[in-house]
Amino acid sequence: MDLRENERKVLLALKKANGRASIDELTESSGLAHVAVMRTALSLEAKKMVKIHERSITRISLNEEGKKYAEDKLPERRLAEILISMGGEAPIKYLLEAASIEGEMSAIALGWLARKGWARIDSKEQKVRLLREPETGADEKILTMLNMAGTLILEDLSGELREAFKMLKGRKIVEAHEETIRDLELTDEGWRLLERGVEVIEEVTQLTPELIITGKWREKKILTYDIMAPAPRTWPGKKHPYLRFLDEMGEKLIALGFKEMRGPIVELSFFNCDGLYMPQDHPAREIHDMYLIKEPEYGDLTPYRRFLDQVKETHECGWKSGSKGWGYKFSLLMAARLMLRSHTTAVSVRTLISDELEIPGKYFAIARCYRPEFVDRTHLSEFNQVEGIVVGEDLTLQDLLGILERFAIDMAGADKVKFRPDYFPFTEPSVELSAYKKGYGWMEFGGSGIFRPEVTLPLGINVPVLAWGLGVDRLFMMRAGINDIRYLFTQDLDWLRRKGMI
Repeated sequence: MDLRENERKVLLALKKANGRASIDELTESSGLAHVAVMRTALSLEAKKMVKIHERSITRISLNEEGKKYAEDKLPERRLAEILISMGGEAPIKYLLEAASIEGEMSAIALGWLARKGWARIDSKEQKVRLLREPETGADEKILTMLNMAGTLILEDLSGELREAFKMLKGRKIVEAHEETIRDLELTDEGWRLLERGVEVIEEVTQLTPELIITGKWREKKILTYDIMAPAPRTWPGKKHPYLRFLDEMGEKLIALGFKEMRGPIVELSFFNCDGLYMPQDHPAREIHDMYLIKEPEYGDLTPYRRFLDQVKETHECGWKSGSKGWGYKFSLLMAARLMLRSHTTAVSVRTLISDELEIPGKYFAIARCYRPEFVDRTHLSEFNQVEGIVVGEDLTLQDLLGILERFAIDMAGADKVKFRPDYFPFTEPSVELSAYKKGYGWMEFGGSGIFRPEVTLPLGINVPVLAWGLGVDRLFMMRAGINDIRYLFTQDLDWLRRKGMI
């Protein structure tokens, strides 16, 4: 069998170790780097020369406080020894002063002194009485062992010492770290090869000018490149799975004939609320439901004056929409209030008054929105929404339901969908979309409907407009099988590496 130099070194090191050794032990005995031994182990395993065994261990060590106690003794031990020197009884105050223990450590030290049964605390007389001579416990043994060795493997300790470790961990004077230990073991085939004889032959991995000029390359064995040799797995940079999902969604909508619409994150109340026929005294405008900009507080409404006047009249008396309006005095100052966009429907309003609007036409936006939500497994204070509008004659609610059903099945991988009536100030009829996926359950995605005449007519639109705004985060959660929305922004590298295209 054609063996490389490093493979021969590792096999000989294993033979010297009686057939089994850890990667760290082989690194030391072979003189190779740790990564070289690991790579060689994979190669030898592929050739059935060795077996790789893995086991998880818990490596424990002292923290700074633990090191101090290992040198100066545990506080209860110091109290006990001083108490003995005082004749077995002493006032609490004098005992603590003699042991140089003060503050919150006083109660801790006295508590452990009593808990170990070394002394009794008489709170009435404020005295401490010795009950028995203190023996060296398992906790003190571990402190000594860790002080001498630096680290220990928890699984190698006796049951008594493991219990003592739990107690010290509760006192926050020791630390524990999970590690994976890999051992190499020679197989029968590996032993047979060693019995036939293996010697280390130096190999050249690179032809240098010196080797060529001197002709020494003729005396060297040049390492052949094995393209089948196993190599350590690498993790190149790639786009986050959620970002890939957003890109995929945009591409699918464009393929369906939708055009992308855009709008600012810092939005005027006119577009976020007023243009959507949301009354200015509506509860959803409270500070608890929107992020208002502190400085500057107001924006410029001058470019939208024509639409603003029509929206104002619609709110006050219905204008030409056939509605009676909301019957209040519309505030131009409130319409100029700046806020963080609370829904992507604000982008739809901007699109409807744009000179580039085409009728018939289909538009979408995937945009960030902000609401002061209480963060939990299904809510974030900033989130993505996918907004869509379809503008054209003879559009009906049936067209809208068909679009939403196709969207939930294609984008979220849902098995079935259901709709139920809902209410929004700017659509009538209004529909809420929920979708179901086997093994995941039902999830609410968002609202939709047909824009009311009180919305479209003041904006100069005389045809039906289908509109929907859905939570993209929740669409991805169903697609990826995630049940906690906070996991979308996880820093769990293992999950990010394992997650392929959703």
